[in-house]
Amino acid sequence: MSTGSSPQLDINHWLLRLVAFIIDSIIIGIVAGIIYFFVILSLLASGTWLFLWGSYLVLPFLLGILEILYFAFMEVSYGATLGKKILGLQVQTANGSKVTFDKAFIRNISKIYWLFLLLDWILAIATAGHDQRQKYTDRIAGTTVVSVKQAFASVAAPPPPPPAS
Repeated sequence: MSTGSSPQLDINHWLLRLVAFIIDSIIIGIVAGIIYFFVILSLLASGTWLFLWGSYLVLPFLLGILEILYFAFMEVSYGATLGKKILGLQVQTANGSKVTFDKAFIRNISKIYWLFLLLDWILAIATAGHDQRQKYTDRIAGTTVVSVKQAFASVAAPPPPPPAS
């Protein structure tokens, strides 16, 4: 056992990541719901009964694929998803450089199904890693999420006035 030399877990960082994930999931959920609606509508129009069991399989699969693609594309293109940008977070490699598509894909593969993502987060929080800001797939991909600005800060505070003479 280590003697307290490991970095301490930053709960605020993980809460910001959770809120960012919820924001992004709402965005993806709306898109997936619209696509799902048109798929079910076309199945109903064709008169097939397969939509009854297929509807339980299509939406979670569609949602998982869309999440992986959305997260990977946004992190490679902009360094963060919309949720992360709102909360002042950014994805980068462990050495601070821009993330590549293969690394973004690896770090987001657990988003294919909610249970995998939950396990990814639990493993990250429960096991000691070099960087406590990394979920387990971040460790595999060599990426991390860092704070680049204070959450919800839109404009920097003005500097204090000069001292009176």
